[in-house]
Amino acid sequence: MKIINGILALVFFCFAALQLNDLDPWIWISIYGAVAVLCGMNAFGHYVPKVVLGAILLTIFGIGWYLPDFIGWLQNGMDSITSSMKAETSYIEVVREFLGLVLVLATLGWLYWSGRKTM
Repeated sequence: MKIINGILALVFFCFAALQLNDLDPWIWISIYGAVAVLCGMNAFGHYVPKVVLGAILLTIFGIGWYLPDFIGWLQNGMDSITSSMKAETSYIEVVREFLGLVLVLATLGWLYWSGRKTM
């Protein structure tokens, strides 16, 4: 599990670095960076369950915030979100951010589950 957490830490550090050209980089660098740090801490045996649970709750709130727009995107025919890096419609950026938070939630869920198994 240490190797998986180490790989996840590297992946989320890369995700954070890729946000430098975003319209709101500090938000996404903070989110992805926090997940990277938590994964790295867990890889080195430092599990902080209250912080992970707090991050899970914040992520669920964020997913709920974007959910109406995500549902609207689904109902409007699911325009491609990968055709270009530039967001041509308002849905593209929102859907990408929603899916990013889903990845964050899945990773935090993994951290919580794997951290509890090592305690």
